[in-house]
Amino acid sequence: MGTAEHILVPKHSIATEQEVAGLLEKFGKPVQALPLIATDDPAIKELGAREGDVIRIDRNSPTTGKVEPYYRLVSELDD
Repeated sequence: MGTAEHILVPKHSIATEQEVAGLLEKFGKPVQALPLIATDDPAIKELGAREGDVIRIDRNSPTTGKVEPYYRLVSELDD
């Protein structure tokens, strides 16, 4: 079973350029202000995402009980 199919791993996808532009406009911050996710994260490896890609993670919100999108910037993190 791949990482993306694991029951505890929320859905990960590479955000479209249009989605990223809307996100950055909404919050008025540069893409570098997004929280980071490592290039060697198993979900990122499986997606084939590269450094600089923005990842959309659809996960259940503990406060609303709804699926909410969270965004992360793929980065080569130092150990």
